[in-house]
Amino acid sequence: MSSVFRRRATLHLPITLSVVLMVLNITLMVCWIVILAQKTAWGALITGTVVFAAMLLGLTFYLILMIKEVRLNQRQANFVDSVTHELKSPISSLKLYLETLEMRTLSDEQRTQFYGVMDHELERLDHLITQLLEVGRLDAIGMQADPEDVPLEPLLRKCVQSICAHHHRDPAETVVFDLQAAVIHARPLVLETVFRNLLDNAFKYAGDPPRIEVQLRVNDRSHVITRIADNGQGVPPELRKRIFRIFFRAGSELTRRQKGTGLGLYIVHTLVRQMKGRISVHDRPGESGSVFEVDLPGRGEA
Repeated sequence: MSSVFRRRATLHLPITLSVVLMVLNITLMVCWIVILAQKTAWGALITGTVVFAAMLLGLTFYLILMIKEVRLNQRQANFVDSVTHELKSPISSLKLYLETLEMRTLSDEQRTQFYGVMDHELERLDHLITQLLEVGRLDAIGMQADPEDVPLEPLLRKCVQSICAHHHRDPAETVVFDLQAAVIHARPLVLETVFRNLLDNAFKYAGDPPRIEVQLRVNDRSHVITRIADNGQGVPPELRKRIFRIFFRAGSELTRRQKGTGLGLYIVHTLVRQMKGRISVHDRPGESGSVFEVDLPGRGEA
């Protein structure tokens, strides 16, 4: 809790200091204008006003930079907290199950159950490490292969199968497809990384039971629109741009229920921009939940 108050105080200080300096600057500028106007010293009046205005713009720019820097530091602190938790939790679980297997005699059914839990925890670790590596090599993802025409429907179905297996869900009961045949000229690994992260995000924030809709359309501008909708609580309007920033996660690590590091949507946003596309998030029409829309250059497939 003390760390939360410390972060708030860190943000409060530069704002207070900048506001005080701005008020002082404006006061001095007004006094300067009044004094010189009375003396009709127009040359000095114009020069002084320009200088004070430049100082005010500089202070405003400084304040904006400081706020951005402090918020980035807060997101980095949240990121360290979340990664620490995400690493320690499966490691502690694996250690506990291994110690139990060594110290106790278990039935075959219990051993099978333990192995299943351990395998799930290893998948969590692998997913976390993969995301950390992806952030470190975003410019190099898929570069070992040349861009090619990628049919999007089979790629989306493959991603759904993988993510459903990771979350132990039956695709037939969880995901609804509404797909038109479409082709995107890109590196397959880049496309797979984008849609795996979006689907994983949809499962994390969906309702209980989760219900995911995957829609694929080709518009008249030779663009392919992919929409991934979930039945969760949705994304508040004030967060819809911020969620794509690196390390960003809403709320505090002390109270957050969803696992994650705040990297997945940043990876998606970066890779979509590299492919000259756009990503946005909207409300789900007529229902609770959110819709992530990816707009990429492409074409329909006969």
